Amino acid sequence: MKRRTFLSAAMATTALLPMLANAQTALPPAEPRDWSGATPLRYPDPDLIALDRSFQRYILFNTPIRRHHTGTLWAEGPAWNGVGRYLVWSDIPNNRQLRWIEDDGRVTEFRNPSGNSNGNTFDNQGRQISCEHGGRRVVRYEYDGSVTVIADSFEGKPLNSPNDAVVAPDGSVWFTDPPYGIRGNYEGSQAEAELPFAVYRVDPANGGISRVTDEIGAPNGLCFSPDYSQLYVADTGSGREIKVWDVDGSRLRNGRRHVQLTLPGTDSVTSADGIRCDVDGNIWAGARPGVQIIAPDGDTIGVIRLPEVCANVCFGGTRRNRLFMTASQSLYSVYVGVQGAGIA
Repeated sequence: MKRRTFLSAAMATTALLPMLANAQTALPPAEPRDWSGATPLRYPDPDLIALDRSFQRYILFNTPIRRHHTGTLWAEGPAWNGVGRYLVWSDIPNNRQLRWIEDDGRVTEFRNPSGNSNGNTFDNQGRQISCEHGGRRVVRYEYDGSVTVIADSFEGKPLNSPNDAVVAPDGSVWFTDPPYGIRGNYEGSQAEAELPFAVYRVDPANGGISRVTDEIGAPNGLCFSPDYSQLYVADTGSGREIKVWDVDGSRLRNGRRHVQLTLPGTDSVTSADGIRCDVDGNIWAGARPGVQIIAPDGDTIGVIRLPEVCANVCFGGTRRNRLFMTASQSLYSVYVGVQGAGIA
């Protein structure tokens, strides 16, 4: 985040003045609260924070951050199913997927075992796509319940541990393949990496797999810009940055740093895990102290503080204006003043 942006926001936003005397003062932790909902919360929610005037439009005055479920070991991969009106997400160490149902707020076990799934999404036909650490593969669940393996190897060698996936308008599946699921037996099965950490594309016509880039330390979350002209990828390796490439058909070109995140008000570098774009081109990133919101020019303009480490986010709800956040042991959501871009 640029110093000029932070200073102007601190002067413009009254709510920040008690917390941030200057740009070198870090945000305090999330506000203590009764997450059961039994104790009312005074609006506006104090954990929705504008670091720049431009973020004010996305903060709804009369809405709270809500916690829908707790009890996972490491929550990842939220994806919204618009037809079923439910959110599916992964509890990687427990080798299961959970489902939050919008009509009555129930949480059910959706899939067990799940292959230690991490990232999930839905394709243009509404079929769920999951990245499995345990199987070291990307799979698609068909209408009849059968499983189609989309990718499990490249050039005769097994993938490392597919992490996150997105679907382009042409039906191609783009996914990241870092080593996190093979580094131990907690979120997968320990093994040696046989391929460089990379981003891949699966062709919708013939199922062919191509490596679109390995110019990144450890590719994690990824998302397209609203017009699909750019691909953003979070690097949780040595780069600890969000990179962006121009999409040229089935290829990427002109890779460059989009932003290196810091803890707001400090020079302490942090990294994004999962990322999603809204229709205005902002990136919503799971990054300390919860979710950071990055404008198209790379400035951090807002923060959603959470009491847990947030790994991943997605937009959902009937109007796709509800941000779901998988954070360590819990699932959270909050309504925002913008809609999500893309499918899931």
